[in-house]
Amino acid sequence: MKALNKAIKAAGSARALALKLGVSPMTVSYWQSRSSGVVPAERVISIFQITGVTPHELRPDLYPSPSDGVADVKQL
Repeated sequence: MKALNKAIKAAGSARALALKLGVSPMTVSYWQSRSSGVVPAERVISIFQITGVTPHELRPDLYPSPSDGVADVKQL
């Protein structure tokens, strides 16, 4: 399962995730279809906070270690 789909499932729906992120449902749909599930870098931490899907799962190119980004959020 793609990490974005996992996040959508954790949020309840694409619409629910969009509302929690403050973006339109079409934006989330765009990430799913046109960008092959790649989440914009500026949304990774927010999605992690909302859904628990780790930054590494969402963007392993930016967060190569499974613990990258996780400790930063826990300190907030």
